[in-house]
Amino acid sequence: MEQKWVVFQLEENAYGIDVQSVRSIERVIPITRIPNAASYVKGVINLRGVVTPVIDLRTRLGFEAIEETEETRIIIATLEHGDAGFIVDCANEVVEAADVRIEPLTDQKQDEMTYLTAIAKGEDQLFSLLEPNRLFEEIIHA
Repeated sequence: MEQKWVVFQLEENAYGIDVQSVRSIERVIPITRIPNAASYVKGVINLRGVVTPVIDLRTRLGFEAIEETEETRIIIATLEHGDAGFIVDCANEVVEAADVRIEPLTDQKQDEMTYLTAIAKGEDQLFSLLEPNRLFEEIIHA
């Protein structure tokens, strides 16, 4: 099966995660805060009867927090320890491996940017590939 990625935006930057990890893409719904959680942990949502943790991916990756818009989405991903949500500025498209060339990060770059696995370069696009499990490692192992 050909690899595909869901591509989304944070500011002017495009990122992608493996489409097989994505359970759904949702509009923002009410989020219940968790006391004493890390600043990037928005809280939990009740998604079709399942309590799902949600992080603000902008804050997690060091971007400035902004107000949500009509374009803001929560990407629900299936991770090693269950489902989790990532708030993104907007979810753009699904890109197939045939449309891009994948360039792995060097070992040094991968150590510096633990969430990134590679860069995808297309004819008119460039996006960083994320490993969603790594975004939640600090929360799970805290």
